[in-house]
Amino acid sequence: MSSPDAGRPPSTGPDADRRTTVLDSAMTTFARYGYRKTSMEEVARAAHISRPGLYFLFSSKEALFRAAVAQTLDRDLTAVEQVLADSGRLLPERLVEAFDRWAGRYIGGPLTRDAARVVEENPDILGEIVETAPRRFEQLVTDAIAVESGRRTALPVAQTLISTSIGLKHQVASRDSYLERLAVAIGLLLP
Repeated sequence: MSSPDAGRPPSTGPDADRRTTVLDSAMTTFARYGYRKTSMEEVARAAHISRPGLYFLFSSKEALFRAAVAQTLDRDLTAVEQVLADSGRLLPERLVEAFDRWAGRYIGGPLTRDAARVVEENPDILGEIVETAPRRFEQLVTDAIAVESGRRTALPVAQTLISTSIGLKHQVASRDSYLERLAVAIGLLLP
């Protein structure tokens, strides 16, 4: 499903900064109130922009939500890619940090936890990004493991770590617990 805003060229300069700020404010507002209860008026107020100005940037709440989530996931994946590319550090350290950037930071705080819940509860609105972003994360982790452990075992190890991460997100109460237990799993799978 394509949004009417998808065809707009990426903004540069002050317009890009304004768009980024609006999307950050939108994500915070969606996390606080949930998708259904968030109004364009609330997002506009949080972003310090007029409601018509918000509608100029995004034709609907759905388009705004999709863009806010896409920006967040893109940032997460860029951070993961940078962490995993740092070959000066041991692979287990890089993997723990990569999973922290991808999932760990969404554990613990009420707003971050709510942001993850809003995304999980509204996959139909998000379109293909709900599949492409996790696949990209899996590929980044698989590639990092393959460099050290070989191609043959990289994919199953990456998939097992991702499954472990998903389970831990629902079992632990804090980001620190998540990271500690994930480090144990990484140590067991990558001796």
